[in-house]
Amino acid sequence: MTPRIGFPFCCLMRGLPCPPLFLLGVTCHAVVRCSLPPGLQGSARLLHLSTNVSSHELGYCEAEAKLASSLDFWTLSSENLIAVLPVDPVQENYVRKVKNCIFSIAFPTPFKSRVRLAAVSKEVLEDILDLDLSVSETDDFIQLVSGEKIVSGSIPLAHRYGGYQFGIWAGQLGDGRAHLIGIYTNRQGEKWELQLKGSGKTPYSRNGDGRAVLRSSVREFLCSEAMHSLGIPTSRAASLVVSDDEVWRGQLYNGNIVKERGAVVLRVAKSWFRIGSLEILAHYGELDLLRTLLDFIIREHFPSVKVTEPNRYVDFFSIVVSKTARLMALWMSVGFAHGVCNTDNFSLLSITIDYGPFGFMEAYNPDFVPNTSDDERRYKIGNQANIGMFNLNKLLQALNPLLDPRQKQLAAQILEGYPVLYYTRFRALFKAKLGLLGERKGDDDLIAFLLHLMAKTEADFTMTFRQLSEMTQSQLEELDIPQQFWALKMISKHKLFPAWVSQYLLRLNSNTNDSDSERRKRMTTVNPRYVLKNWMAESAVRKAERNDFSETEHKQGERQAEGEGEADSPLSMEPDAGLDPRTPGSQPEPKSDTQPTKPPRRPNKFKRL
Repeated sequence: MTPRIGFPFCCLMRGLPCPPLFLLGVTCHAVVRCSLPPGLQGSARLLHLSTNVSSHELGYCEAEAKLASSLDFWTLSSENLIAVLPVDPVQENYVRKVKNCIFSIAFPTPFKSRVRLAAVSKEVLEDILDLDLSVSETDDFIQLVSGEKIVSGSIPLAHRYGGYQFGIWAGQLGDGRAHLIGIYTNRQGEKWELQLKGSGKTPYSRNGDGRAVLRSSVREFLCSEAMHSLGIPTSRAASLVVSDDEVWRGQLYNGNIVKERGAVVLRVAKSWFRIGSLEILAHYGELDLLRTLLDFIIREHFPSVKVTEPNRYVDFFSIVVSKTARLMALWMSVGFAHGVCNTDNFSLLSITIDYGPFGFMEAYNPDFVPNTSDDERRYKIGNQANIGMFNLNKLLQALNPLLDPRQKQLAAQILEGYPVLYYTRFRALFKAKLGLLGERKGDDDLIAFLLHLMAKTEADFTMTFRQLSEMTQSQLEELDIPQQFWALKMISKHKLFPAWVSQYLLRLNSNTNDSDSERRKRMTTVNPRYVLKNWMAESAVRKAERNDFSETEHKQGERQAEGEGEADSPLSMEPDAGLDPRTPGSQPEPKSDTQPTKPPRRPNKFKRL
């Protein structure tokens, strides 16, 4: 039995040998540089851009300080992928079972109505894509990011993958409403994969319409950039466009559907491969292709692993286990719940991808579930570390056909070490949140004690740590909590709060070569004043639905660290009418690359780890 990982005061340890800290279109022929098979049908038109000949094959602009002021010398390329990884020989774009390939060629389907640019990330455009912000005002840019046209040299692809959804094997899934429009290599030599989400049907759309709605697209755009600002590994969002096309969605799982507007987000990541990318190949016995894909991923994204090394898959697995443990701990340190931690949503690069019904915990609650369709609370925030181990176990099952007995044993031992890796990272993060230096015997108890008080008083998770960062030691000694420190005021009502403060002060006094000002400075760098709370996201969505994108534009650019998000920040606004800033329950579009549907009922209860 795979050991479960506990969370403070909500579940018991079950045989886990680790520290006792219970923590937490139009249809036209599109020919791209003669790279496509003759007669290939597509929905998007070819965007004729002049190219920089010296760098065209690599798909990047030459390194220079000046950002591109147009798309004239800006190119994408799919060659790096399709030169190695097989593409579906079936050229038509219809829903079907696909075998023996990694990608299907699929063109985005342009919107029928007017398209407008709702928001862009200046940081992504300039720092990743080498584009001056002014480029976003051009027709070429809007046509590119809405899926209306394709850059010369690029072949749009939809990725085939499978996955376990809510603990049940779901078979073929894949990019049902996403198109990988190419790879860009920037002036730093970094390769970034550009993907449109909500850009139309693909062979993997199942019963879906291939679209995303404005509501969920605003949320994804905001959250991916907010997570980056918080220092959490994540995919990025470059732009958001909205149309007047009608898209019908059921928001409340009550059988009623409502009319919404279609939107497209341009997402970028170093890679979009996920655990499900490997699972589907192992499941259908496509082992040669599994080996090919793994070697490609290792060569491109795991430079410390030698692709000629016999134990390369074990080494690869070891890195993924370690980085996944770190990612889960980072999520917990900011109170982030992904909402749908299926294996098809878990990146092999251990970055946060596929933002659906996510949520940031407001009042501290280990049972917080942002996904209203998660009836069995499988993906509650207090269970995310366990789900991380479940997903890694599924990854190991996909790798096993390529491992010899000794390698299987080594990989199993690596997986068994995941809980300790997670706890080590969790503990370090929460010690930093409390300003603790060095190692002391009672550190675990001190952290758990505070979390217990927060749970009992339903104190705000983010603001409790932020306000502790701003309290002087003398204020703590006198229990003199300023009125504006409302989260700490709430905890202070608990009869055991003075006892915790006494232990905390004693521990702070044991910090060597430290001062109160240095302690507060350290803590403010790791304890954000703002996270993307639900009422903030919902306020931005409501305004966006009225064609007011001011909050979407401002919020995505706000840094969450000290000194960059003060009282006059747009993030400190009052909630829109009807939105309660203390109520976390949201109604986001469920995560799926197909038409959103409520997950099927699982037989009995899902089998826990």
